[in-house]
Amino acid sequence: MEHPYLFFVKLFEALGFEHFAHSNVHIIYTWVVMALLTILAVLGARDIRLIPGKMQNFLEVVISGIEEFMVSVTGEEGRWFFPLAATIAIFIGVSNLIGLVPGFFPPTASINTPLACALVVFVFTHYIGVKYHGAKYIKHFLGPVWWLSPLIFPIEIIGHLARVLSLTFRLFGNMMGHESVLAILFMLGGAFFAPLPIMALGIFVAFVQAFVFFLLSIMYFAGAMEEAH
Repeated sequence: MEHPYLFFVKLFEALGFEHFAHSNVHIIYTWVVMALLTILAVLGARDIRLIPGKMQNFLEVVISGIEEFMVSVTGEEGRWFFPLAATIAIFIGVSNLIGLVPGFFPPTASINTPLACALVVFVFTHYIGVKYHGAKYIKHFLGPVWWLSPLIFPIEIIGHLARVLSLTFRLFGNMMGHESVLAILFMLGGAFFAPLPIMALGIFVAFVQAFVFFLLSIMYFAGAMEEAH
């Protein structure tokens, strides 16, 4: 279902990129999210002080909160992949929330964005496994006893591939469903009052979905670090 009005799509149309704008809405708004996060980071880091200002204090609370929670799940050894895990969490959270702003579209409501994030998590999970265990990482896929390996191995492969589908469709389904409901309410009930309850619920959904994606990602990372049993 088409969103009632998308500001940056109209902007790209005015610049002569009409076909690109209509077929790549999620890419345009991914660029918007990237720009917003870059601006926020620059504003927060340009005047770092021992006694932080409001922007620096806000960013420190967010970053330290994500880091402390991640370390509580992965242990101190998992601190080195915090930059990737935090980037995923913040990017998805902002991408979810931006759809609540009139004229904006959440990139995560297109299946391409959650799939791209899920593939990054999938590849990095196995990079961690190889980094920590080398060739012995294959033991994670062979089960506890050797004579069950021919049965366990394909099941493990399917299970790891299913992680990509799980991460992708959970995020995409929730965000696309929210956008569809909002679009219907915009058309049936007006531009302001009718969608307000759904928009309020959308804030909760946006944070929950970002948290779930982040939590599952760091659990996969932590699992790859562990010795095979």
